[in-house]
Amino acid sequence: MTDLPSDLPRLRTLETFLDLLLAEVREAIAARERREAERRRGVRARPVPPQWILELGLNRDAPPVQVHIGGCWNAGKRSKGVTQVEARQALSEGVKACGACQPESALGFVDG
Repeated sequence: MTDLPSDLPRLRTLETFLDLLLAEVREAIAARERREAERRRGVRARPVPPQWILELGLNRDAPPVQVHIGGCWNAGKRSKGVTQVEARQALSEGVKACGACQPESALGFVDG
């Protein structure tokens, strides 16, 4: 057995300390469970990424810059999700295809 104090006042002090410590541990556990539940809710509520991305020019009047497959790491910050039809139309109108994700292959465009 552990070496506990033999007198009642010190045992009561130890009991109070352990009660406070246990309350802190329980609060830390509850906080962690709340954060984990919030993280799971965030994952479930995350919108589905678009299948196709059109990278836009520097201003609203500039033509689009590139077409990407959805989730491409190379897509710029100024981009928007588009449909497959819009992605095909952009490529057929001369918008550059991303060299990293190669959307022209996925959309059935053939070289030459």
